[in-house]
Amino acid sequence: MAEKIALSFVVNDLQVTAVVEPRLTLADFLRRELRLTGTHLGCEHGICGACTVLLDGRSARACLLLAAQLNGHRVTTVEGLSPATGLSVLQQCFRANHALQCGFCTPGLIVTAHALLQENAHPSREQIQDTISGNLCRCTGYIPIVDAIEEAARIGAAAASLPAGESPP
Repeated sequence: MAEKIALSFVVNDLQVTAVVEPRLTLADFLRRELRLTGTHLGCEHGICGACTVLLDGRSARACLLLAAQLNGHRVTTVEGLSPATGLSVLQQCFRANHALQCGFCTPGLIVTAHALLQENAHPSREQIQDTISGNLCRCTGYIPIVDAIEEAARIGAAAASLPAGESPP
């Protein structure tokens, strides 16, 4: 039996320390040990995107990472993107545009879209489509998802131009 590995990293702004089996994936660690079940496991080969998280601010597949690799890093799950109360603008736009149906792919798409909007506050429709092309959805047909991300970008741009304390229409 392989020796266990001690690690320390940040998950959703909270310091986590653990001792793990060397082969434990980040997805399994998040779901089993931290009970962060928004990180879904679909294909476990990095193809479907359901397990997408942010690793040091960039999107990554949690099923392809070993928990032991994360020592000293920062991970953000879909739970970490939600405000303490209510929904984020992106989540509200997904709901308003009917960009989710069964919900299985939704956390990965939200994380992927969040990463895109952090990199590019004004993505074109083509850039959105290209970015989410690595996230599989069997229900929506992607059009409502792209619409939701476009709307979130518009709202974000509108909010950035308002005086402090005001919210966009």
